[in-house]
Amino acid sequence: MAEDIICFLNKDELVIKAPKKSPMVLRMVVLLFAMVCGVYICLICLRQQTSSSSKIRLLNVRVNDEEQHCRANGIEKWETPPVHFPKPKTFSREECVCNPVRFFAILSMQRSGSGWFETLLNSHMNVSSNGEIFSKERRRNVSTIINTLDKVYNLDFFTSASKNECTAAVGFKWMLNQGVMQHPKEIVEYFDERGVSAIFLFRRNLLRRMISVLANVYDSQAKLLNGTHKSHVHSSKDAQILAKYKPKVNASILVHNLKQAEKTTTRALEYFKSTRHIVLYYEDIVNNRTKLVDVQDFLRLPYRELTSRQVKIHSGPLSKQIDNWGGVQKALEGTSYEHFLHVDYQL
Repeated sequence: MAEDIICFLNKDELVIKAPKKSPMVLRMVVLLFAMVCGVYICLICLRQQTSSSSKIRLLNVRVNDEEQHCRANGIEKWETPPVHFPKPKTFSREECVCNPVRFFAILSMQRSGSGWFETLLNSHMNVSSNGEIFSKERRRNVSTIINTLDKVYNLDFFTSASKNECTAAVGFKWMLNQGVMQHPKEIVEYFDERGVSAIFLFRRNLLRRMISVLANVYDSQAKLLNGTHKSHVHSSKDAQILAKYKPKVNASILVHNLKQAEKTTTRALEYFKSTRHIVLYYEDIVNNRTKLVDVQDFLRLPYRELTSRQVKIHSGPLSKQIDNWGGVQKALEGTSYEHFLHVDYQL
């Protein structure tokens, strides 16, 4: 060992070197420190995980208990239509927290009787149908549509039609050209996931619908009722004033327009074939009020006599409502739409 410690540089000088320290001790210290830190971190993580698991289990128990409590009346998850127990952010359902709610949407086209039909539904004390809610802003894109739907079905969308916290069915009317046909895939997925039932309402006589559309467009500019535009009226006097206007139909594109309307309804039904739905026609409801019983059965509502204050505007024969009746007759004769000229009904 002396050779490692003492080194003679020359005969007059002696240099003594310190012995080299072994790195083993330092390595052991670092390893021990790392082990202690690792054990400490593991203990902290284990405690947090145990605490979180306990909270999750407690939350699940509370949710399950509440769901079981609300379903104690025999309503099952797989019932058709599906039932829901919404928890609004804007108010408390209080004693009605366990009252089941069905979701629906009235899918229709302008001037197909959807306004009248919705007033009938809203005359039911347990139904809240919130009207034509999809303005341009709310249907700007899929996200705004979904956000609006969430508000409606969470009972956080308020209109004059909104009932109290004990609502049994909530929905609105939605025109097919207000985002439905532009985003059918996303809307169908939403309906199927949330358990929303679709109520389709169409007109059999598409020519009558066209006359109503043209007259309504005219009145939106002319404002025949004391400078006010009204799409729906509640008095016979107002109805007679609006019915005086006889629109002129463009006979050269009449058949094309009727075909387009037919295609729209066909496509809509195809899009929503996986969704629970019912198809109604305005003329059928007018002629047979038992159709309203079918609707209430569809929504699983307690039966009520449904009423509306709306008065029909165009109630006379078509020949008295079209300015160029002869041209319309000529355009439709010999086509699959000729029967529109003759089929009529009473209101």
